[in-house]
Amino acid sequence: AAERPERAAAVVSRGGRPDLAGGALNRVRAPVLLIVGGDDHEVLRLNQQAAAMLVAPHEIHVVPGASHLFEEPGTLEEAAEVARDWFARMARHPARGGKR
Repeated sequence: AAERPERAAAVVSRGGRPDLAGGALNRVRAPVLLIVGGDDHEVLRLNQQAAAMLVAPHEIHVVPGASHLFEEPGTLEEAAEVARDWFARMARHPARGGKR
């Protein structure tokens, strides 16, 4: 998203490590949704740090009871639904993005 902003209208990361993007985070202009498992405490902390580096509109969605791989019943489905809704919202209102 930072390297090809014209190709990224919205970004979703599920259980990812956006903190590893380092200095590229502040170059992302597309709205970003970070989906993290509520029981994945370390990755949640790292996503919160990464979110603080984003200048683009962004949100963190915590899936309660989910571990890193979202193996618990219903957690992967929730993550998929949240991602779907994010992309749909961005398609309708691309300039608004998420909460900052």
